[in-house]
Amino acid sequence: MQLSDKHEGTTTKAFAGLRVLDFSTTIAGPHCARMLADMGAEVIKIETDGGETMRTRPPLRKGCSTVFGQLNVGKKSVVLDLKSEDGKEAVRRLAATADILVENFRPGVMHRLRLDYDRIRTVNPKLIYCSISGYGQSGPSAELPAYAPVIHAASGYDMAHLAYQPGRSRPDYCGIYHADVVTGTYGFGAIASALYQRTLTGLGQHIDVSMLESMLTLTLTELQSSQFAVKPPPRPMFGPTETANGYVMITVASEKTFQGLMGVIGRPDWISDPRFAAYAARRDHWADLMDGVEAWSRQLSTDVCLVALGAAGVPASAYRTVSEALADPQLAHREALSSVEDEGGSFQVLNLPFRMTGADTTPGKTMAVLGEHTDGLRAEIGLTDGGPIPSGKTAVQG
Repeated sequence: MQLSDKHEGTTTKAFAGLRVLDFSTTIAGPHCARMLADMGAEVIKIETDGGETMRTRPPLRKGCSTVFGQLNVGKKSVVLDLKSEDGKEAVRRLAATADILVENFRPGVMHRLRLDYDRIRTVNPKLIYCSISGYGQSGPSAELPAYAPVIHAASGYDMAHLAYQPGRSRPDYCGIYHADVVTGTYGFGAIASALYQRTLTGLGQHIDVSMLESMLTLTLTELQSSQFAVKPPPRPMFGPTETANGYVMITVASEKTFQGLMGVIGRPDWISDPRFAAYAARRDHWADLMDGVEAWSRQLSTDVCLVALGAAGVPASAYRTVSEALADPQLAHREALSSVEDEGGSFQVLNLPFRMTGADTTPGKTMAVLGEHTDGLRAEIGLTDGGPIPSGKTAVQG
């Protein structure tokens, strides 16, 4: 039985009734706000009349980016000129009606626009204002430009990863932006925490999320070992184990799995071998151990290896492409993907990676056209369509 089956027909959204102003661009901020949208918040994405840069990222169909869609599906779209007084007034009025604001400009930008937290909270003291940046909102590095690959390098992550690549001296190229996704997820968690605290205090607050610090959370062992002069002992190096037609990843992280693996490869005598019997000794002779495993695996196909390893309870997987992973029946069982629509047609996006028995966590079904909701929201807050601010009007109090 799937978790969702226990509450069949549930349409509740955990964040239903919340309004979010999303000023963010590229990945980290939009990812955070997309999670809020999936949980039921009304997310209003605010862009310039040209749209943010991710709208042009491939793959494109009829000029529509599915990468942009993955990050922004389910949001409303409003076009505002934040440098104009009309645009600033629209933001102030929208902020008066909002619960959450997400922005990932370089620190200082919102202040120069006069839309920073200290000013906006005078309009709405209940507002939770989340700022995502490379290094944090203050400090000697705060105003440095930063994208995920820069943060990977600056955090020590790339060099830590290199240390696990024997015989190599040059750090890897960056193609997958871990820092963006990790930071956006921390932003989502911080916002959820602030929402709970608001139920106790009645007040919002400013959240300052640092990409540098978020990325450092991935270096658990390395962060600790870097603090001490004593060199830590070597760690098991998990990597590709060759088969007759490919590679598998085998992870031996407990005595039970070690003993199971020794049975699979036909070396039960190694369970008591002084080189491998104790974890500390096994760690020191890890290369010898894995050479023995590979002598077994090279004689068999990947599929046969995986069947044997699975029967013995040894965690293992083939090395798959993303396309192969998406075809996994496990993802179909969990309904991990949803079909959504934009002007280019339909495409699939990944759902949130968790399920809840009392709430629907699936994304919206359509991508808004740039500026689609501008007129409606301007009318709601009492501004004429694209015209000057009505005489005598000030920001709505909330």
